[in-house]
Amino acid sequence: MSRTGRQNNDKKQERSWSRLFPKIHYALLMLHCVWLVFLFSSCHYSCPDLENPALSQRTRDSLAYLHERHYTWNTNLEVWADSMRLELLPVKGAYCLLHKGDRVVVAEFAVHPADSIDSVWVKLAHSQEVQGWLREVDLKRSCVPDDSISQAIYFFSDTHASYFLVVFALFVAVWLVRAFRRKQLQMVYFNDIDSLYPLALCLLMACCATIYESIQVFAPDTWEHYYYNPTLSPFKVPFILSLFLVGIWMFVIVSLAVLDDLFRQLKPAAAVFYLLGLASSCIFCYFFFILTTHVYVGYVFLLAFIGVFVGRLRRSLRADLYRCGRCGGKLMRKGECPHCGTMNV
Repeated sequence: MSRTGRQNNDKKQERSWSRLFPKIHYALLMLHCVWLVFLFSSCHYSCPDLENPALSQRTRDSLAYLHERHYTWNTNLEVWADSMRLELLPVKGAYCLLHKGDRVVVAEFAVHPADSIDSVWVKLAHSQEVQGWLREVDLKRSCVPDDSISQAIYFFSDTHASYFLVVFALFVAVWLVRAFRRKQLQMVYFNDIDSLYPLALCLLMACCATIYESIQVFAPDTWEHYYYNPTLSPFKVPFILSLFLVGIWMFVIVSLAVLDDLFRQLKPAAAVFYLLGLASSCIFCYFFFILTTHVYVGYVFLLAFIGVFVGRLRRSLRADLYRCGRCGGKLMRKGECPHCGTMNV
């Protein structure tokens, strides 16, 4: 290669690196901004005012238990284990047995410092006749709050349900890839429909998964308190939980928009195949960002995903400048229509 050719190649490499460095700097800046949001935002529930003289001693104790253990007296629970044994203290060796589906209420707390397994014991009441004690660790393992939101959280956090979703996602993904190669089926991002909503739905799932795992890593007590005191309102909860709930509501709204766009553009059979592929993509995004956020790499992938979505959004906005005179499809520039092949001049 001549000297002039080497100089031209060196100049091209310098220009490429000069374009790349600002992008890297911008990505690092965005990553620091994300870290600052998590560091300085409210991630914990506020401590109740226990010094208020208007509160009785029992109310103060109840609020203290609620803040420390996230549940308190008169909290309703449901047995989800196959069976649960309650000790009839102070009588040793006597117990009563509860079964799955039985409902209990927290009646009293006690501390046994000599217990090497768990010093906190909880008294549960199934009825006036059936009451007993068990360790707090056994309580949390066997019982679920008597609330539909808490039970949904418990179900989707269950290990067996997670493995089922992973296997289902892999099976559907492999089947759809084979069908896509043979019949050229439309899928999200690859051979996608004329809509940004499917990609936005996957991005929302990635954001919700990242926020959820961030709470588990940095503020597990906040999630445990929400588990025992759930709500669907994004107000009056810590900021990080508010972001998570807003993301869930946006996911529901965008899902409706996806269905509306999908069945307007595709036939019912193709729309069903597309929905299967979209569901697999959302499941993959969920588990991928759960696993990568746990090792702190998920934030980088999330920024890259946002960059991909912004790029697709810019192309979509530019494509709105022209419409095909025959099929009405969006065009980025005049010329041959990619949808029907008509030449637009």
